[in-house]
Amino acid sequence: MARKARTTKTNAMRELDAAGVAYEVKTYEVEDGVPQRDLGLRIAQLIGADPDSQFKTLVTVTPKGGHVVCCIPVGEELDLKKASKAAGEKSLSMMHVRDLLPVCGYERGACSPVGMRKAFPTLIDETAQLFDRVGVSGGAKGLTLILSPDDLARHCNARFVDLVG
Repeated sequence: MARKARTTKTNAMRELDAAGVAYEVKTYEVEDGVPQRDLGLRIAQLIGADPDSQFKTLVTVTPKGGHVVCCIPVGEELDLKKASKAAGEKSLSMMHVRDLLPVCGYERGACSPVGMRKAFPTLIDETAQLFDRVGVSGGAKGLTLILSPDDLARHCNARFVDLVG
């Protein structure tokens, strides 16, 4: 009898397990050549999920060098003015890709709002509340975590706000 392949636990999964937060793991085959802007939509297709219920994690930088994490639907663009107002900051800019791993512990395409090296202020687009379950990166390429948006927000101490334009 063939054994089922085991998924290696990521920081995000270990953190949710330790907190007793229920989640489901969805895996997909990582494809080369998918433009970064289309990656989230392709992943939603690969796991058979509504793209509106799948959220990408973007990390922004404050004028004083702090960070704010923003989770938005994969098919949308972050409105930095809305995000900075919601975060109580004068402005926000996107974190440079080279800084993701040292600051957050995740690489581009695998950044999760859960299990970062440090807890940052987190905002989740309000549309997440339209779904019983949403998807976020599991902290590794080829891995998505499906969980309640309320559990996600509670665990990340996040607020639901309008983040897209």
